[in-house]
Amino acid sequence: MNTSSPTTIPPVDHCVNVPLSVEDAFDLFTKRLALWWPLSTHSCAQGDAVDVEFEPRVGGRVLEHDKKGARHVWGTLLEWNPPHVLAMTWHPGQAEDQATRLKVSFTAKGASTDVRILHDGWEARGAEGGEWRGEYEKGWAAVMQRYVDAAANR
Repeated sequence: MNTSSPTTIPPVDHCVNVPLSVEDAFDLFTKRLALWWPLSTHSCAQGDAVDVEFEPRVGGRVLEHDKKGARHVWGTLLEWNPPHVLAMTWHPGQAEDQATRLKVSFTAKGASTDVRILHDGWEARGAEGGEWRGEYEKGWAAVMQRYVDAAANR
């Protein structure tokens, strides 16, 4: 009899530092995401995507807006504590029952801010969870570099 617990897929854990206050870093991530997020390639509507909106409360949705007026749900906020942390389910373009979890924290480091992405819950993607995790590990590194670049150019 096997008494070991099921294998847990480790989270993606990625941290960047930006030359912004905690408040400005949170604002850039949530209110001005369209300035730095690669909407044309990393969204539901691709080239038709124009913005992403956070409904600022626990239970609020994260919504992508497209040129045709459609809205696409990326997830639901599980924690909303501006300007320090947000957590949400994450399933852009996927069924809600395949949602992973994303937590983004903002920590002051002198005159700059550490922004940490912790993305877990890959088991919701079934047997392909490990593959999804690997793709997101690369993807978060690239996307967050765009965030760093946007912060530096503010």
